[in-house]
Amino acid sequence: MEKYCTTSDVKCTAGANLSPQSAGLTSNALPEVQKSIKPTNLQTGVSTNNVQSRTSVDTNKATKDKPHWYALRTTYGREKKAYTYLTSKNVVAFYPTLKSIKIVDGKHITIEGSRIPNIFFAYGTYEELKTFVYDNINLPYLRFYYRHTHVGNKIVKTPLVIPDNQMNSLKIICAADSDDIVASTEEVEKFKSGQKVRIIEGKFAGVTGIVARYQSQQRVGIVIDGLLTVCTAYVPSAFLDVV
Repeated sequence: MEKYCTTSDVKCTAGANLSPQSAGLTSNALPEVQKSIKPTNLQTGVSTNNVQSRTSVDTNKATKDKPHWYALRTTYGREKKAYTYLTSKNVVAFYPTLKSIKIVDGKHITIEGSRIPNIFFAYGTYEELKTFVYDNINLPYLRFYYRHTHVGNKIVKTPLVIPDNQMNSLKIICAADSDDIVASTEEVEKFKSGQKVRIIEGKFAGVTGIVARYQSQQRVGIVIDGLLTVCTAYVPSAFLDVV
């Protein structure tokens, strides 16, 4: 008989533990995640109900030529497999994990799983990472995670670039040994704007984000546009420095 007894957040792995200095799907296809875009996000004021379905990909040259952190997505929970392949090719990558302790036949077994299902992160230029994303021989299940915006009568897809400071904060939060970390695929509005702070003490030292009261506790969180909200466990005011 199997029984889950405890769940804890543990250190996440990253390819060669390197970082830059500033620092559920149900089909074989890879559909892009298109969250509904509120009218305030539309550049033209066109209603989403009236926009034609023409789609293009925006890969700004200034962004393409410089290395960045990109969010990558897979199908059928194969993010660890893709992560392992990329790191074997010397690509710097970050795979947020979550470990849980499971009791099987009276024995405690540690199981590691993905903290963000179907998602991991890789660092490089767009052109470098594109060779893996479009490698349909070795990685047919890998794609960029795209943001979708409306420009005129078409939808523009942009590969999601994660700012270095957000990646650094995400790594610190994931590595902290705390059961009360929140990682949600929904955007938590109170962490999108407000007082920006930097945590200067404790297990979350180095995290920069918005301080807010969430689930009855003072926390510091970041919202990665269109993808994820991650926030710390309780942080006392004495550990915070206003940015």
